[in-house]
Amino acid sequence: MFLVDTNVLVYATNEEAAEHTHCRRLLERWRQHETAWFTTWGVLYEFLRVVSHPRIFPHPWRVDRAIGYVGSLLASPSLVVLTPTSKHSSILAQTAREVPELAGNILHDVHTVVLMREHGIRRIVTRDADFHRFPFLEVIDPLTLERQDRVRERPAKSANSRRRASRPRARA
Repeated sequence: MFLVDTNVLVYATNEEAAEHTHCRRLLERWRQHETAWFTTWGVLYEFLRVVSHPRIFPHPWRVDRAIGYVGSLLASPSLVVLTPTSKHSSILAQTAREVPELAGNILHDVHTVVLMREHGIRRIVTRDADFHRFPFLEVIDPLTLERQDRVRERPAKSANSRRRASRPRARA
């Protein structure tokens, strides 16, 4: 199981980025496989913010175009959007104890990390080096992936199972 971070989505859509072709191919493969892959609403909103921001891109996307792209991602039968569970606040507190000096902008990433921990996901595909500060994560740079199989773990479940992704999983 793996979560796809904002920058992979941005690179996949930004034809001017050096990472574009590689990230676009990865994303296309993940969208067509039965293997489950994950993201969060925070990641999707951050994607909307980045691609529509005129200070980031000389020709930013209109919001309706960006929302349409998010809709096309959500139509992928193997994509699961993680949502908080009843354990969210306790896992946040645990994460804050385990990783000292969390403050400021990193807290957006902390939200992603907490959602990942709630759902038993250890791998994140990202170019964001900030995730390396979380020792319980495996950070995978999409440009170093030799084969998509490296992050593939299990086949996607039915639509009803995906809706239950917000329920806590039993943990040992």
